Amino acid sequence: MKQIIAVFLSCALLLAQPVMADELTKVRNIVDKNVKIFIGYVADKNMDKEVKKQKLIETIEPFFDFQTMALICLVKKHRKELSKVKGRRQEFVDVFVKRLQDSYLEKMDLYTDETVEVGEAKKVKKNIHVVTNLVGKDGKIEIIYKFRKTKKGWLVYDLEILGVSIVQTYRSQFASFLKNNTIEDLLVSLKTTDTFKMPEDKKQ
Repeated sequence: MKQIIAVFLSCALLLAQPVMADELTKVRNIVDKNVKIFIGYVADKNMDKEVKKQKLIETIEPFFDFQTMALICLVKKHRKELSKVKGRRQEFVDVFVKRLQDSYLEKMDLYTDETVEVGEAKKVKKNIHVVTNLVGKDGKIEIIYKFRKTKKGWLVYDLEILGVSIVQTYRSQFASFLKNNTIEDLLVSLKTTDTFKMPEDKKQ
């Protein structure tokens, strides 16, 4: 019986490998295509700033799971607090996403002549990570796109910049802030101040 089970599992694994290889290739291609489009817009000096901002957002929105990113930046008890008031959960997501997009676009404004190297996609537990390098005259900046499988396909749920997770950075900042403040205070701060920051990189 054990031999039969072992053979069955071996066959199942062999059949799964081509499927996973296809998934890895698919995710890598998503990053390769969209990151290069994104950098192309960033480097365009003739494009109107507001038009450029809209183009950049339109490029990243389809493969980012902003809803999940926003919510996992809060610990469980704070996520529960959001649900106590109707509409507050979505308000937090909307405010956070706008802040995240604005911060990300501000960082991209620092880059003009860089190129992007897209590495191979790797399976990490149930997720897929794609390592990219922004290459310029001052060296490389490593950015890892972390994907999770959703009903809409593979979407980014976190980014690592030089080894520092965006989600973990905000999660730590929010947890510290909420020790002495309320969820309402957090919403106000996200809307009106620059208290919360993305991870720094060596070009800043």
